[in-house]
Amino acid sequence: MGTINLAKRLDEVSDSATLAISAKSKEMKRKGRSIIDLSVGEPDFDTPWSIKEAAFKAIKDGFTKYTPTAGIPELIQAICNKFKNDNQLDYGPSQIIVSVGAKQALYNAILALCNPGDEVIIAQPFWVSYPEQVKLAGATPILVSTYPEAGFRIGKNELKKKITSKTKLLILNSPCNPTGAVYNREDLSEIAEVICSHQLYLIFDEIYEKLIYEGKHYSIASLGKEIEEKTITVNGLSKTYSMTGWRIGYAGGPEKIIQGMKKIQSHSTSCPNSIAQMAALLALKGPQDEVEKRRKIFVRRRNFIVDRLKKIEGVSCFFPQGAFYVFPDFSSFFGKRYNHWIIKNSLDLARYLLEEVGVAVVPGIAFGTDHYLRLSYAASIEEIDKGLSRVEEALSLLK
Repeated sequence: MGTINLAKRLDEVSDSATLAISAKSKEMKRKGRSIIDLSVGEPDFDTPWSIKEAAFKAIKDGFTKYTPTAGIPELIQAICNKFKNDNQLDYGPSQIIVSVGAKQALYNAILALCNPGDEVIIAQPFWVSYPEQVKLAGATPILVSTYPEAGFRIGKNELKKKITSKTKLLILNSPCNPTGAVYNREDLSEIAEVICSHQLYLIFDEIYEKLIYEGKHYSIASLGKEIEEKTITVNGLSKTYSMTGWRIGYAGGPEKIIQGMKKIQSHSTSCPNSIAQMAALLALKGPQDEVEKRRKIFVRRRNFIVDRLKKIEGVSCFFPQGAFYVFPDFSSFFGKRYNHWIIKNSLDLARYLLEEVGVAVVPGIAFGTDHYLRLSYAASIEEIDKGLSRVEEALSLLK
């Protein structure tokens, strides 16, 4: 068999570490290992039954064909209403696109805005796919470090220092995966001022907006007409309604950019799944009491896991305000060893915890910051407690 020459763009792109850890833990579980998975980026709750029923009805009604590229009109209007009621954003139907998950909406926006050679500023730690999507577009990710002392939030001065003549775009995530950081109104006002004064664009990823435990969520595009005209607001149903596998995301923004995203989508996935769109319509228009009920459960879990981590000697943990992750610092264990294990970095530590004690976590290096591990509290308190007991035991063996 001859040599297979893949596209050079793949040389720049890394595999998803979060999906790799998840796949490895599932494989070990299939082989009979007792695995506690604290790596997952999805709620452990089932999709609400009323949403499932809407999908069943769509199938029974034969709603199983192609839809318009940007989504069915009823869902687009429901998204317009959602943006207006929840986010104070007055988008019209031509300013909305429904995609195959928020991930595709993000990728569509990056492809629509970026040319080869452009620079895209991303706050670090970052969600794993941001820099990889930027690289696939031929642009260059420019990272701005953030720290727990500053709430893992990027400041206007740090942002200004990274802006060059090549800067095209900033990608911002609030609440943030992996840190759980939330940008307040003052933070966003300062960032909006920088964006507008330098004529940049902004992708604002608010997929975790309904999972905030302190403070309030603000959509940056709602802070004025000028920043609204520079912002693509990305959201989806995965986290809020426990619909990760349904793959429905959406974006709102300037009509010209959205139409560009629509053109790209028409030649990739054609349109979102018809059945999932009907389920999404019910999710947005139906009762929202289940959302608040689950948010309160996450609050209890968040409080428990942070308190539990603080009791482990050598671990420090930022107190997250949103999402369902903690991002504790485990760097005090780097350089230690047990049997054949030598812990040099977060990847070594994540592998050690998985293989030795059966706890799946994500290494911080996947998010661009090596001192940390990401643990998800999308698991019961009993599972979290059991998992952290195993972690504590494994750490005690390192000398």
